[in-house]
Amino acid sequence: MKPSIETIEFRGTPALRLNGPGGSVAVVSLLGGQLLSWITPDGRERLYLSPDAVFDGSRPIRGGVPICFPQFADLGDLPKHGLVRTRQWAVGTQRSGDDYALVTLTLSDDAQTRAAWPHAFALEMTVMLEADRVDMELCVQNTGIAAFSFTAALHTYVRCVQVEDVAIEGFYGHDYRDATRDNAVVRDSGTELTVDREIDRVYRNVKRPQWLRAGNLSLGIQQQGFGDVVVWNPWAEKCAALADMPDEDWRYMLCIEAAAADTAIDLTAGDEWYGRQTLVAI
Repeated sequence: MKPSIETIEFRGTPALRLNGPGGSVAVVSLLGGQLLSWITPDGRERLYLSPDAVFDGSRPIRGGVPICFPQFADLGDLPKHGLVRTRQWAVGTQRSGDDYALVTLTLSDDAQTRAAWPHAFALEMTVMLEADRVDMELCVQNTGIAAFSFTAALHTYVRCVQVEDVAIEGFYGHDYRDATRDNAVVRDSGTELTVDREIDRVYRNVKRPQWLRAGNLSLGIQQQGFGDVVVWNPWAEKCAALADMPDEDWRYMLCIEAAAADTAIDLTAGDEWYGRQTLVAI
């Protein structure tokens, strides 16, 4: 079947379904402008989306790839992870060819965002689906008359069969800030990262791609534009405190996020910035 794009409802919210080559499928929500699902031609879902996620806009959608902007986490005065995760985005570009399907969603500042963050901006979130890969690109434009600084992330929830069996390569020799150790900065000296407790790390200045070894859900992961990579899993106790995630679902997810977290990006008036994350099924 030739790749195509169709408008659907997903859990009651408007969305676009990208039907890619080989039977690959992606779903992108207009609420939050976020990728919710990525299914490869083997029929396997590659992203985690909480069955208890809320889709009425009262809180961000738990799972998929939420967009953090203009603040990552609580590193500032804005609400956690910024202002755009509960906004309705507009459909921009839609196109498909023999080997891809692509959609771009857009969002601009308005009175509500300016009341919290007094800057003019325009965002574009592009998702391109191919047979064995998905590319996500965030473009930030400064449409105002003064410079601003921001932090951001593509908060990617990767699906796991069991997170304790996952290993990640690509962080050796990098410094990371560890939120579970009072934000101590540590140098990673292991050949691979495994998860056996809560993990909340910001790896800095990551240049190499990562390889997530996770049984039949293994992925290659690469960032461009983003300088940092965040790795997060809440583990059992903190997961149980999340109202929009089943108590045991910490086992089935691991966030590996392309981020500009510890160093803000400065954007002059009229300028733009791009950050990309690519996931490749292995």
